[in-house]
Amino acid sequence: MTNAGLDATLHWSDSAVEVHKLVVGPYDNNVFVIRCRESGDAVLIDAANEHEKLLQLCQRLGVRRVLETHGHFDHIQAIPAMREAGYHVAVTELDAPMLGDMGYDAFLGHDDVIEVGRLRLHAIHNPGHTPGSISFRVENTPLLFTGDTLFPGGPGNTKLNGGSFETIINSIDNLLLVYPHDTIVLPGHGLDTTIGAERPHLQEWIQRGW
Repeated sequence: MTNAGLDATLHWSDSAVEVHKLVVGPYDNNVFVIRCRESGDAVLIDAANEHEKLLQLCQRLGVRRVLETHGHFDHIQAIPAMREAGYHVAVTELDAPMLGDMGYDAFLGHDDVIEVGRLRLHAIHNPGHTPGSISFRVENTPLLFTGDTLFPGGPGNTKLNGGSFETIINSIDNLLLVYPHDTIVLPGHGLDTTIGAERPHLQEWIQRGW
């Protein structure tokens, strides 16, 4: 991948961090790389699909680890290739069984702090879409990676096995909508939004039931 190619994947940056984004697979999954600009260390959020593209990007950006927001099949298809290439994969203990024979290397838990060079990612357990869904907030930035828990326009799907609408609403209300209005929400599919754009609509989501 050329420098121009990397520039094409650059989604957000400041003096300390770069966020690169690829959209992959038949479900248009967002895959993010969070990179510390000072150290060059980086982490991949969700090894969803199209492992050739992901491996190429990871090799160029200094990725060492993969963090899975949850265990649904569309977010994990590239895990075998990533692990075979030597990348360390982490998932919550509750969602780990969803990975089946793909395997994993470590568990993620609520309030874990993942160091990526000089960056610190705070893990937020957000059950409701799946029992073990987890989000990541990058300290000293407005960045919040929410997987399939919070999207523009409301919560993720809770009708699949292990989902709970009441649980996801409580999770969003108590653990995500508490962040400043200018917090950027980077979801597992689709476009970015902000906490300020979504917070006023919580009661609407509750009333519609999805």
